[in-house]
Amino acid sequence: MTSSTSTKMKTLDMAYIGLFAVVIAICSWISIPTVVPFTLQTFAVFLAVAVLGGKRGTLSVIVYVLLGAVGLPVFSGFKGGIGVLLNTTGGYIIGFIFSALLMWAFEKAFGRKAWALILSMILALALCYAFGTIWFMIIYANNVGAVGLSAVLGWCVIPFIIPDLIKIALAFILSRRISRSVTL
Repeated sequence: MTSSTSTKMKTLDMAYIGLFAVVIAICSWISIPTVVPFTLQTFAVFLAVAVLGGKRGTLSVIVYVLLGAVGLPVFSGFKGGIGVLLNTTGGYIIGFIFSALLMWAFEKAFGRKAWALILSMILALALCYAFGTIWFMIIYANNVGAVGLSAVLGWCVIPFIIPDLIKIALAFILSRRISRSVTL
């Protein structure tokens, strides 16, 4: 690979990483009004890693979280700042990074096979739930008082399982279609 080809690839990588960080931000602003409203953040995280691959997808998630941490209003409800991350639900946002890392690890271990991608998305979702729930319980206990695991699961996980599984299915289908149509 020549130097100019390498530079072109690095430039394209940065553009794709930035593009998907923006996609995640836009999807975080889209709120689906149901009994418990939800956003499309999780969908975009899974889509980024599925389309870009583990390394670039994970970097796009990290860029998204860092943009929000420095104050840009990229989180749901057009919020931004370190305070959002340090709040009760900030662990779920930080959990996106761990989700992307897990998907990357699966990709390295099993390649980009369909079954591996689907399983990695499901396990990544479970990891995000686990990290976010523990975070929520710690922050809530420090600010309000102790709270039981079943209460937090009822508030923060159970209402989102079905929508998140639908988002996984949509991210899988869309990523396969994009991968067939465009070489990234």
